[in-house]
Amino acid sequence: MKYTASLITSTTLAIAAAAAPSAPLHDKTLVVWVAPANLTQQAGSALTIDDGQSHFDGIIFGEITPKKWMPGSDGFRRTLKEQGDWPDESADAATFVQMAIAYRGNEVTVFRNGHDYAYYTMPNPPQAFGPQATVLFGRRHLDAGDPEHSFVGRIREARIYDKPLAPEAMAALVPGRVTGDLKPWAWWSFADEGLREKTGRFTDIKLIGDVRIDDGCLVLNGKGATVITTRSGDNEVKPVTVPKTWSFTSPVPDEAVRSARLLRERFLADPYRPTYHFCVPEDMGMPGDPNGAFYHNGRYHLMYLYNRSGSGFCWGHISSADLVHWRHHPDAIGPGNGDEGCFSGGAFVDDDGTAYLSYWMLWGAKGIGLAKSQGPDFDVWPKLEANPVIKSTEWGVTEIKDPHGRSLFYGSADPSNIWKKNGRYYMLTGNLLVLDKIGRAPEAPLSEQGDRLYLFVSDDLKTWKYLHVFYERKPEWTDRSEDNMCPSFLPLPSNPEGGPASGKHLLLFISHNKGCQYYVGDYRDDKFSPHNHGRMTWVDNTYFAPEALVDGQGRQIMWAWLLDNPSGEKEKGWSGVYGLPRSLWLGDDGTLRMRPVKELEKLREAERAWSDLALADGGTQPLEGVAGDACELRLEIAVGAAKRCGLKVRASADGQEETLLYYDAEAKQLVFDSTRSGKDGRKAVERAPFALKPDEPLNLRVFVDKSVIEVFANDRQAICRRVYSTRADSLGVSLFSQGGASTFKQVQAWQMTPANPY
Repeated sequence: MKYTASLITSTTLAIAAAAAPSAPLHDKTLVVWVAPANLTQQAGSALTIDDGQSHFDGIIFGEITPKKWMPGSDGFRRTLKEQGDWPDESADAATFVQMAIAYRGNEVTVFRNGHDYAYYTMPNPPQAFGPQATVLFGRRHLDAGDPEHSFVGRIREARIYDKPLAPEAMAALVPGRVTGDLKPWAWWSFADEGLREKTGRFTDIKLIGDVRIDDGCLVLNGKGATVITTRSGDNEVKPVTVPKTWSFTSPVPDEAVRSARLLRERFLADPYRPTYHFCVPEDMGMPGDPNGAFYHNGRYHLMYLYNRSGSGFCWGHISSADLVHWRHHPDAIGPGNGDEGCFSGGAFVDDDGTAYLSYWMLWGAKGIGLAKSQGPDFDVWPKLEANPVIKSTEWGVTEIKDPHGRSLFYGSADPSNIWKKNGRYYMLTGNLLVLDKIGRAPEAPLSEQGDRLYLFVSDDLKTWKYLHVFYERKPEWTDRSEDNMCPSFLPLPSNPEGGPASGKHLLLFISHNKGCQYYVGDYRDDKFSPHNHGRMTWVDNTYFAPEALVDGQGRQIMWAWLLDNPSGEKEKGWSGVYGLPRSLWLGDDGTLRMRPVKELEKLREAERAWSDLALADGGTQPLEGVAGDACELRLEIAVGAAKRCGLKVRASADGQEETLLYYDAEAKQLVFDSTRSGKDGRKAVERAPFALKPDEPLNLRVFVDKSVIEVFANDRQAICRRVYSTRADSLGVSLFSQGGASTFKQVQAWQMTPANPY
């Protein structure tokens, strides 16, 4: 996360409207966790409070005596100048120290890392700071005009308490946490909320010079670089009221602008929000299925299901020319015109360029709806007057009578993409609600158990006729508990770059209990005959709700929703992350191949490379200089005698947090071990079937993006999961070999440039 000073230098950012209490601040404690970039700098401030009338108190470095911290003040009226016996600072630029100054009447105590650093009594009374108080980081006070005398380094967190803290309380302070009975009077937690002050007392922010938030820290690069935070002018604390309704034609309320800025900055500071995996821009992506993917005139379009606050379930809409950078469109569909919201479905572009969305109409006995739009932007999607084009008789189920008067049930939920064959339109519907109704009982007929799809045909997209069950389930592949929803049915190319179709089709789908899976098979005479079956998640249902398209090159590209969300999502203001777009094609052996789309290579920067790293049994090799929370890694490994070989990512220095990605040669599995990945999320050891051929090297591609990790093996297997590292130092990447020696023939690492808007 970075604030670009050239864009917002001297710009006041209104963060939130809250005001100061009327009582002035006398006794107090200033606390900061700080890492000076060098020990030769002079007279810069890690934290200053200024009354706006040339009076200030601050934690200043090296102003009177080099290498020493001191309580700064106007004209040194509250500063002891005899500092010869105070300890010199010795921390390097990578080491944070906690510096604190407690003011109690005329007594001043300085602490370093909770221990006494200096003590003296002031000849002058303490300074009072009233409603006009300002807090600075960088310059030591508002009137300091020399840009050379500003702090250079990183600040992890800063606090002001309205009381002098006792030594034991000072020693117990931990960044990111406060105790219930010891609340800061002002609090900047840069890793959590960027430049926003957490209590709401300091609401306006001005940035001067080279200021940024990076890796959860405020970074000041000297030459006058300063953050100035001021309070609201009111005399009472009150929350801002953000207008809930305002039209596109009326003036934009100031409060809406302030709130939008705050939301963006909050997201930039969120340690779990990915930088190059697509995530829902705001609000709750729960469910957060990718939907309605289509390609037209050089652009990829993708819809995302989310629960729009104050409205209901809608389809957001994004588009891209390169699968990396996305433009946001108005929502495509949402509540209205005969439904109360929209659940999952697909997309289709007809011969005349008209795009159609097929979706599940909410709630109750509605059915399947269609909406259509025309380019170039596809911004407006009127729903068909014929909706529901497939009508439910109850939630997600349609009951009809067969020629003998017996009840027959088919699904009217989760429609697939539409496809066109010999001038006619075809579409599939999912079976979860039918399975729940008649297929789960112990005595249920075999034909109603497990996953199935229902095929429909239409000549005009308005009137649809049910044909039959689309394929026959094989119990050796899936069990009776599994449904088939979120289906995508498309021709499968014969290579990752597209080209002519292979003659086989791919059916992607989920079972709600076991996640994403697929069938590869033949499509003839309106029937699908699967030849093989595979899964994309094995231990739970984290990789979920697939959606795919065929682009202008003939590539089939898919996305999936990562169904593993952190606790407290509602409070974070956003929810919903997708796996990287995968290119899918048919292998020479008739099974599915997969790899990330080549467009992702555009994000690579700062390449590092190693070769012929031989690791003995139990050996490890750290990869120094790798951006461990936003990177791509590419490895070619001669497995040799090793029983396990691979890498550790998001690893802390002491190994307490780490995520393991490796090949298990004995079990012939690709393994993703997240049991020590952090305190939140799903802890699991996910094992995907994967066997190397004799003398075949192990080729791994690994993508790390904040809370998302993906590993691909030899274009034949992949695992994608979310992890929630809790430690700031969980950034390490290292190679390992166990049970024998292995050789890492080639290792490449790239930092990945952020592609998300925020």
